[in-house]
Amino acid sequence: MPEYADARDRLAKDLRVVLADTEELLRAVGTDSKDKIATLRPRLEAAVQRAKTQIAEFEAALETRAREAVREVDAYAHENPWTTAGVAAGVGAALGAIIGVLLARR
Repeated sequence: MPEYADARDRLAKDLRVVLADTEELLRAVGTDSKDKIATLRPRLEAAVQRAKTQIAEFEAALETRAREAVREVDAYAHENPWTTAGVAAGVGAALGAIIGVLLARR
């Protein structure tokens, strides 16, 4: 789970940098300063690339965590089949009741 938090924090930081650089670029475009735009462009491109990398890492961390959760749920279901069946039946009944109430309102 720490890799998830680290990836999320790095992504948030890089996105803030991208936004700040984009705002600065937009201000420079408004003043039509070609020199300013030329200096901002590499910074913005680098920040966008960092953000893309961070998003990929964030997705990988989420995917890893999701796979771990699926394995844990599968192992639990195999170790406790009756409990799992009871919970599934309860959730199904609750959803059926909710759907019934929503349909009855129409």
